[in-house]
Amino acid sequence: MDLAEYLPFFPKLPPRQQQLLLDSLEPMEAKAGTVVHNGHLDCLGLLIIQSGQLRVYALSSEGREVTLYRLFDRDICLFSASCVMPDIQFEVVVEAEKDTKLWVIPSCLFKELMEESAAVANYANQLISSRFSEVMWLMEQIMWKSFDKRLAGFLLEECALEGSESLKLTHERIASHLGTAREVVTRMLRYFQSEGMVRLSRGEITITDEKGLRKLAE
Repeated sequence: MDLAEYLPFFPKLPPRQQQLLLDSLEPMEAKAGTVVHNGHLDCLGLLIIQSGQLRVYALSSEGREVTLYRLFDRDICLFSASCVMPDIQFEVVVEAEKDTKLWVIPSCLFKELMEESAAVANYANQLISSRFSEVMWLMEQIMWKSFDKRLAGFLLEECALEGSESLKLTHERIASHLGTAREVVTRMLRYFQSEGMVRLSRGEITITDEKGLRKLAE
């Protein structure tokens, strides 16, 4: 494994730390639907996604979910090691959306590297800034963008990810992604169907007017 392809700071580490990192890597596999990291209950470590897809979401005290961002091949999940960064008061749940292969850098080792290496500390800060920018963008969407536009954008994003106009998605699952109630999603999808933009069937949504959805999502 060439860690330099995944971790920009790896070539900047001295040989001893490079070898320590390589020796400490733990392979992990997560089936679709598995919770990989559960907020303050876990301190798994830094996750390196080899292949697959992870969903990072926030969970309210009432049990409502909202997707913050997703992680794909070669992405890094830092918040699964947030226990080693005491200034981070930001709890998330990480779930495998597809069967995923990972490598885990143990939290204790990652903390040691951050304390000893400016390159690792800078990388962690850049990653945190990038993720918070994504979260702030999402908050702006929720606050200022109407739900029909958000739903249209979500459906288009799903089509791009799956490479298909037919999506195996329940209304409840969409509600979890967008942080709303299932009934709200159902009403809006029925409206989309009445406008000829989608076709609904049990557990499946088929895009029938992509241009119409794109215009709505603008």
